[in-house]
Amino acid sequence: MNDFGWSRIVRIGLVQACLGSIVVLTTSTLNRVMVVELALPALLPGLLVALHYTVQMARPRMGFGSDVGQRRTPWIVGGMAVLGTGGVVAASSTLWLASQPWMGVLVATLGFVLVGLGVSAAGTSLLVLLAKRVPEGRRAGAATLVWMMMILGFALTAGITGRLIDPFSPQRLVAVSTGVSLLAFVVTLVVLRGLEGTVDRPADTTPADAPRPAFRQALSQIWDEPVARRFTVFVFVSMIAFSAQDLILEPFAGTVFGFTPGESTRLSGLQNAGVLSGMLLVAAAGALGHRWTHVPGWRHVGSLRAWAVGGCITSALALGGLTLAGLRGPGWPLSANVFLLGLCNGAFSIGAIGSMMALASQGRHGREGVRMGLWGAAQAIGFALGGLLGTAAADLSRALLADTGTAYALVFGIEALAFVGAAALAARVSTVQPSFRAAAATPRRTDAFPVPTAALGQQQRPAA
Repeated sequence: MNDFGWSRIVRIGLVQACLGSIVVLTTSTLNRVMVVELALPALLPGLLVALHYTVQMARPRMGFGSDVGQRRTPWIVGGMAVLGTGGVVAASSTLWLASQPWMGVLVATLGFVLVGLGVSAAGTSLLVLLAKRVPEGRRAGAATLVWMMMILGFALTAGITGRLIDPFSPQRLVAVSTGVSLLAFVVTLVVLRGLEGTVDRPADTTPADAPRPAFRQALSQIWDEPVARRFTVFVFVSMIAFSAQDLILEPFAGTVFGFTPGESTRLSGLQNAGVLSGMLLVAAAGALGHRWTHVPGWRHVGSLRAWAVGGCITSALALGGLTLAGLRGPGWPLSANVFLLGLCNGAFSIGAIGSMMALASQGRHGREGVRMGLWGAAQAIGFALGGLLGTAAADLSRALLADTGTAYALVFGIEALAFVGAAALAARVSTVQPSFRAAAATPRRTDAFPVPTAALGQQQRPAA
């Protein structure tokens, strides 16, 4: 089983971009169409997006399925087929929403369920393939490249389809969605051809013809691993902190700072630019850290765990700045503060994703898919819950406090504390796994995070 070079990492990034192109149509474009063109309550697309995250609780089961067969490609291809079908079905709901709302809602619900299942199957197996085949020295760069290509897929799809669906009609939306889904599926088939190659089963793993445990047993085994369990909690808490400001930042800028809709939209663009800058920063630091290992201290520059923990702490500081912005109001350098938040979030994301890649193979062999699926489910639920809690907390604070700026400041302050808690959780994750087989009596340690002392376990975290 050969390690992936950069050309194969780019091919995985193309698949991730295809996945993102379908998702952005259902979670972004369709959201706008329902609210603006069809004049439906904003709660409807909000609930549908939350549903697609909730369905991703199936990620561990999808990962278990790929573990059993020891092949990831069939799950990626099958997941993309289900995802593309879900995208078309969700878009087709607009044919009924205006005239037969209940039929439209049922079709949309089916579509978003399929989208969630497709993302679970394809996304989980794609990450497992990346984690198992990318060597340590390339992990930060690989995570950055793959996620930047996914963001590029978001941007290109949103820009191109935005032009193609004008003048809007449900029929045009369905046609465009069908075209995007078919193109994404064909590109996935071409890119994956021969990518995974032959899977060599390690000599110390369970023979292929040996009886396999049931899914519940496999999941219980992973939950019993201290590292996997603590990392799951870390992912969940960090995703709540990460996503809680998503839906309230632009309203905050408009209400407290008087930003116009165009100005607040540009503010979000500035935040995304910061995220990309943070990702590139971690990739560059990782390359330096592994190239200059002979220089004292530089090895820690490439530590993904350090960037995960540091990204959480600096994100908390940036949110502390937004807390001060709410208290002070106009005059605070809001744009610079938001860019800084994006920069810290980007560093945190790559540190977490790279850490997840490093941890996926730590512990019981043959359970990489279940492990990655568990973390993916924690991410999805944490992300959905974070957006919900952020908006609810903002509404409650504004109802209880007379000053709007103070209300938002309180919410940002709580988010900052959540990031501090996530950093503490990441720091407590140990890199040393207990042995789960008599044949493997020696504990295994991931090299992604050098351990300075025996007392401080080093670990990581995912995001994404």
